[in-house]
Amino acid sequence: MRKLLGIIAAIAVAFSAAEAMAQAGGQFFDAASKKWVSYGPLRGGKSPIPRQTVGYDGPYGPGTIIVDTGERRLYHVQPGGKAMKYGVGVGREGFQWAGTHRVTRKAEWPGWTPPAQMRARARAKGQTLPAYMEGGPNNPLGARALYIGSTLYRIHGSNEPWTIGTAVSSGCIRMANEDIIHLYNNVGVGTRVVVRR
Repeated sequence: MRKLLGIIAAIAVAFSAAEAMAQAGGQFFDAASKKWVSYGPLRGGKSPIPRQTVGYDGPYGPGTIIVDTGERRLYHVQPGGKAMKYGVGVGREGFQWAGTHRVTRKAEWPGWTPPAQMRARARAKGQTLPAYMEGGPNNPLGARALYIGSTLYRIHGSNEPWTIGTAVSSGCIRMANEDIIHLYNNVGVGTRVVVRR
């Protein structure tokens, strides 16, 4: 009996430690708001920048996705002068781009094939990237991906939600998994994507 109680106590301690680690968070500097923002669980699907419905009176029609890389926000234009606003991670210095394209493909838990130039950059730093990685929770593309035109870029989820709101990618637009799932469920192939700097 004493042995059983000891095992139960050890399991409870291990569970409490795992739960504390899962709830650990931190902060990052949000360039758009010029404030330090706290984020939640490191491996969780939530964004440190909650999505919100905002007013929109710009030139693009309902259904359009607008990525403002300077603000590090993505807007999905809605009917009635509204837009859903999401926090995003964008291309780091030297990897920014702008243009207008369409969503050409959608994928759930996409596999990742790093481009040759990305693999070469990693090798130059002494790192090794896989030629291909199956989709799943540890995949850098996260839970969903929207493929942008014929480019190498995607709007995709992330296994690093704490990077949302930063300039960190090789040009892709990354979102927290919870947010990319929300956007993915509300757009279709053919959706217009406007990326501006």
